[in-house]
Amino acid sequence: MTGDSAITLEVVTERAQWRQFLALPHRLYADDPAWVAPLNFQQRERLSAKNHFFEHARWRAWLAFRGGVVVGCITAQIDEMHLRQHADGVGYFGMLESEDDPAVFAALLDAAASWLRSEGMQRVRGPVNLHFNEEVGLLVDGFSTPPFVLMGHARPYYGPRIEGQGYLPAKDLLAYRIRPDFEAPRVMTKLADRVSGRVTVRPVRRKQLAEDAAIMLDVFNDAWQNNWGFVPLAPAEWEDTVKTLAMLMPDDYIQIAEYDGEPVAFIVALPNLNEATRDLKGKLLPFGWAKLLWRLKVRHPKTARIPLMGVRQSFQHSRLGPTLAFMVIDAVRKQLHARGVKDVEMGWILEDNAGMRNIIETIGGEAYKRYRVYEKAL
Repeated sequence: MTGDSAITLEVVTERAQWRQFLALPHRLYADDPAWVAPLNFQQRERLSAKNHFFEHARWRAWLAFRGGVVVGCITAQIDEMHLRQHADGVGYFGMLESEDDPAVFAALLDAAASWLRSEGMQRVRGPVNLHFNEEVGLLVDGFSTPPFVLMGHARPYYGPRIEGQGYLPAKDLLAYRIRPDFEAPRVMTKLADRVSGRVTVRPVRRKQLAEDAAIMLDVFNDAWQNNWGFVPLAPAEWEDTVKTLAMLMPDDYIQIAEYDGEPVAFIVALPNLNEATRDLKGKLLPFGWAKLLWRLKVRHPKTARIPLMGVRQSFQHSRLGPTLAFMVIDAVRKQLHARGVKDVEMGWILEDNAGMRNIIETIGGEAYKRYRVYEKAL
């Protein structure tokens, strides 16, 4: 393109460029009432060398300019843990933001794909921000409601623009909403009663936090290993995550199920940080910190999200599998309800995960948002 409409790309390396990278969404979503600005300090930490993800990944980021104005951004990542797990030559694109211009999308997606190809990748998949255990997929349905914590948001034009560059849907992910005051189905409570002598559900132990973190990591990596796109949680990343969670939430928002004394399932609920930060515009200074702490510790968010749940594979295809899932869900929902939480998001859930979807829908969950992961051969 020539003249004022020319689009140029820059690889992001300097601090000033990173500021532009993080500032762009604030402009693109300025008139979107559903968008929630991420906390600036969290975004800076996420993209810094402190992020343990970069210990097993290589990546690059770009800014797109037109007439000296930033109009788009994107990243590309190669996760060595993904390649060791799947040996499929797949790299990711992520953190894609752009004005509604096919030429900008084309330039950004081409830059990411070209770099991945030069690094030996055979397919590109995304959006993944930044790895598969963070924000995954593009919002394609459910634009009118704010995203919950650690879930993405997008403009409706993003999907058609990505598809216009030859990307095809690879997998859809669903987010469910449910009220924590649901009445448990009789069949579920009867099954739980039958195994109550052998199954104990308990909250995480703050004094043995490292031990319980290791238990959850082991259960998660076992429970999820056959799921599409699965990448194991790395110990260093998970330890940091658990330490952060411990500062933000009550102990009983994490529940662990033990069968004959052996840990076999767990669930994590998060206070919906987005509810507490929605009016802060990403800033914690000068008074944002005080507002956030008061809202989390005193007022307490009235919404929450369940981002993680797992049942060991050895139980998944038995009658006990759904029972364990129900028991940890029921244990955590009682704690949410007791603290005045009115609305809970569960997800994401793979659209073809019929077993988990059936459990959630049986207890009253309703799918209300859809996210899509795209793929393309390089």
